[in-house]
Amino acid sequence: MAQPIDLHYWPTPNGWKVSIALEEMALPYNLHLVNIGAGEQFEPNFLKIAPNNRMPAIVDHDGPDGQPISIFESGAILQYLARKTGQFYGSSEREKVAVEQWLMWQMGGVGPMAGQAHHFLKYAPAMDPPNDLPYAKDRYRNEVGRLYGVLDRQLAENEFVAGGFFSIADMAIWPWATLWEGQQQTLDDKPNLKRWLDQVGERPAVRKGKDLASENRANLEDDKTAQEILFKKQG
Repeated sequence: MAQPIDLHYWPTPNGWKVSIALEEMALPYNLHLVNIGAGEQFEPNFLKIAPNNRMPAIVDHDGPDGQPISIFESGAILQYLARKTGQFYGSSEREKVAVEQWLMWQMGGVGPMAGQAHHFLKYAPAMDPPNDLPYAKDRYRNEVGRLYGVLDRQLAENEFVAGGFFSIADMAIWPWATLWEGQQQTLDDKPNLKRWLDQVGERPAVRKGKDLASENRANLEDDKTAQEILFKKQG
C-alpha cells in the first residue's frame, strides 16, 4: 500500500492548487501546516524541503524508483502528481502541450500579477506606515484584468482551460481567479470566466481542497506581525 504524501501547506491560492490536486487524484496525504504568518517557512527543517522558503511543498515517500522525493514550487508539484497518477495531464502530446502552456501562463502571469494586486490594493495601504501607491495599484489591477480577458476568450471556445478536459491547468488557475473581487476585477464582461469559475467550484474535490484548514486563513490587513514576516523579512 502506498504511503501517504506529506503535504506542507497553508490555506493560500498556491496551497490550494496542491490540496485540490491531491483530492482530485484521490491520493492519501498527511497534512503539515506551515504557518507563514508566524515565519515557519524559514525553519531549517522546512528549508530542506523548500529552499525558497515558500509553500506548498510535498514529500512523496514512494517517489521515482521507490525512493522518497521532495518537491517545491506548486507548478512542479502539479506536473509531478499528474505524471505519477496519469491523470489530468491530457491523453495526447498535443493536449499535454496545451496543459503545460496554460500552467506556465498561470505561474508566470496570473499568480505573480494577482499576488501583487492583492498586495498593493489590500495589504500595503494597511501597513504601518501606509503605502498607498496609486501607480502600483493601477498597474497590477489593469494587468490582472488583461489576463482575465485572455482567459475569458480561451474559455469562450473551450469548456476548460486547456480544452474539453479538466486538467492541472484548471487546478492552478482557479484558486487565484476565484479571488477576483479582492483583485478589484469584474466578471460582468467575462461570462465565460464566470461560467468556468462556477463549474470548477462545484467539483467536490475542489471544494474539499479549498476548505482544507480554512479556519487558519487570516486577515493580513489586521495582522501587523504577519506583515513584518511576510513583507519585510528576507530569507
